[in-house]
Amino acid sequence: MISQTVEYALRAITTIAQHEGKPCTARQISEITQVPAAYLSKLMQGLVRGGLVNSQRGLHGGFVLTTEPENLTIWDIVNVVEPIQRIHECPLGIQSHGEGLCPLHRRLDSAMETIEKMFRDTTVAEVLSQPGSVTPLCEEKRVFSLDTKGARSKSRR
Repeated sequence: MISQTVEYALRAITTIAQHEGKPCTARQISEITQVPAAYLSKLMQGLVRGGLVNSQRGLHGGFVLTTEPENLTIWDIVNVVEPIQRIHECPLGIQSHGEGLCPLHRRLDSAMETIEKMFRDTTVAEVLSQPGSVTPLCEEKRVFSLDTKGARSKSRR
């Protein structure tokens, strides 16, 4: 239902949010999220253009969120990367349907409406705070996190 690009964007934003305001480099995000570095680089440019993250250059540079995770919804991310297309009129252009949808397209649009509502109602902070989960990205894998000096360290999550 969602593309791999949207999945990658959600992983990247979640990873940045987990680091609580500390800049994450593209390399760190790529390693944690298992998104190919070249693909992630282009994706991050889009997230910057979309206003979801800022890019900071320099020794302690990287990507940071522009909005607190409590105020950033899954919908905000999806809408920047690849907006969900609702069905407002017959996609086949059948004149007799007018602006009314046939039963098939009405149900498809209803499903998209449900997904849209769920995405609008779910913040990144809620995803990160699910009880019993250490990280939303993996279960028993090693992930990289930032220590207090911004250096990379491995931890078991």
